[in-house]
Amino acid sequence: MTFWAYMLRCRDGSYYVGHTDQLEHRIGQHESGEIPGYTATKRPVELVWSAEFATRIEALEAERQIKGWSRAKKEALIREDWPAIRRLASRAKVLRDGTEPSTSSVSVPPQDERISSTSVRPEERLSPGEGASRRTTPPVIVLVRPQLGENIGKAARAMLNFGLTELRLVAPRDGWPNPDAGPAASGADIVLAEAVVFDTLAEAVADCTRVYATTVRKRGVTKPVLTPEAAAKQVHATAGRSAYVFGPERSGLESDDVALAHSIVTVPINPEFGSLNLAQAVILLAYEWSKGEALAQPPAVDLDPPAPHGEMEELIEHLVRDLDTAGYFFPPERTTATLRTLRTALTKTGWSHNDIRMMHGVISILGRRERTR
Repeated sequence: MTFWAYMLRCRDGSYYVGHTDQLEHRIGQHESGEIPGYTATKRPVELVWSAEFATRIEALEAERQIKGWSRAKKEALIREDWPAIRRLASRAKVLRDGTEPSTSSVSVPPQDERISSTSVRPEERLSPGEGASRRTTPPVIVLVRPQLGENIGKAARAMLNFGLTELRLVAPRDGWPNPDAGPAASGADIVLAEAVVFDTLAEAVADCTRVYATTVRKRGVTKPVLTPEAAAKQVHATAGRSAYVFGPERSGLESDDVALAHSIVTVPINPEFGSLNLAQAVILLAYEWSKGEALAQPPAVDLDPPAPHGEMEELIEHLVRDLDTAGYFFPPERTTATLRTLRTALTKTGWSHNDIRMMHGVISILGRRERTR
């Protein structure tokens, strides 16, 4: 089977890099807008470069490598200008780590370059104010032998909620794509569109430096056991790409799957009922990872400052006057204790000026209705 890495030039002059095992079909999908995301709003698109690879993982590596290239380097690749690509690569190395480029000749074309932990991808570039810190590469989510398309869609939705977009599927039971996945994803179409299928777990995580197997059962495999929070901290501290691996809905990961991982992630859970569905497990790990990212936060709304105590006293007087008119204070000898309890309840909260105005209106309406009866 043949796989391709490819590059498209979009209507606005920008470039899109991807990989596929059906080049003509995939380009047709981009041209028709069937693939949501970047190219859907930048049509027409034009295929300007492609290369064949023997395995999917090689095509995926080439895609990631080229995505991190500058515009000038991509255009040199389109022209097949290898000297220019080597020159630009050397310049990028100087800018990246301050070292001088090697003076030895380089005879291999750039598509034979392999990803290293020092490769700079767009998502890892420093933003103003970050200083020496840099964002880590988001982990990939790997679903091993998933059974239902609906569950794959729900997992994709959970991923995108917390900023994860790279989904890998290992031998899905009903094949891929699955028509049941789209509706369940509730708009997370970009995750499904870019999902990659592998025959084995080993192939799916071949480019990952850390692999975390999620399981709640002991499998006879001795591995470090982490909580989702501890695993997320490791992912943020680890150079390279990490993978969270999830097993089939019915049985979870097999012992051989767990043996392939570096660590086990187990969610602290009720021992009397330790059943999580696939999307729940994905969202727990994705959420913990997202804590280290600058995702959108709920807008902070400052509360109104508390009103002066004199305004509260006026409200209490208003309320007591109407309650007295309505005959609330009965028996009379309990009036003092009742007033004390009422005052204690009303002064527990920091009522604002607007809160007190509203309550004056409520009391006035209730008193007016009582008088008209």
